[in-house]
Amino acid sequence: MSRLPRFALPALVAVLAAVLGAVVALQGNRPEPLRKALVLDSPRPLPVFSLTDHDGASFDRARLEGHWTLMFFGFTHCPDVCPTTLFTLARVAEQLGNLPDQDRPEVVMVSVDPNRDTPEILASYVAYFHPGFVGVTGDMPRILGLTQAMGVAFAYTPVEGSEGGYAVDHTASIFLVDPTGRLAAIFGSPHVADDIAHDYRLILESRQ
Repeated sequence: MSRLPRFALPALVAVLAAVLGAVVALQGNRPEPLRKALVLDSPRPLPVFSLTDHDGASFDRARLEGHWTLMFFGFTHCPDVCPTTLFTLARVAEQLGNLPDQDRPEVVMVSVDPNRDTPEILASYVAYFHPGFVGVTGDMPRILGLTQAMGVAFAYTPVEGSEGGYAVDHTASIFLVDPTGRLAAIFGSPHVADDIAHDYRLILESRQ
């Protein structure tokens, strides 16, 4: 069996050390993976729309510019998905509280039940979860204009034993809108606050 010359052994050790160091460096430079967010390769501009916020003020595309927005579609009579999602988003807001003001996302809930969700009802509803959350409503054609553009589906289902009562089945995803008013990423359900906050920070860093 042939043996390496004595002078070759230190050189071999040095080469192996260099290779190992390069591998470690590559792993260290590898971007941290997203846990949940589906980031659009090309952010999609939102259409022109005109709705009303819970204070009765106009809420249009210009209201989404200059800051990030986490947008959710739901309704105040929702028994489970909507309150759970808003509680989760309240935790996300808490976890992102150490970011500069301009980097903290605004949370907006757009109602898909405008017949029952007046601005006044939305005002008390979203404030229960977080004082900074915004509730948005409008007439059905205007809501449809936004939901269809964003790929949000919803349907009304009668509730048995309830006189005229109904529930609303709806898309439960959370949509991330960038400071130029473009859809940048989608968070599918189930929602976990740690994952949303983690991915939001990574997306934010990638855009700076």
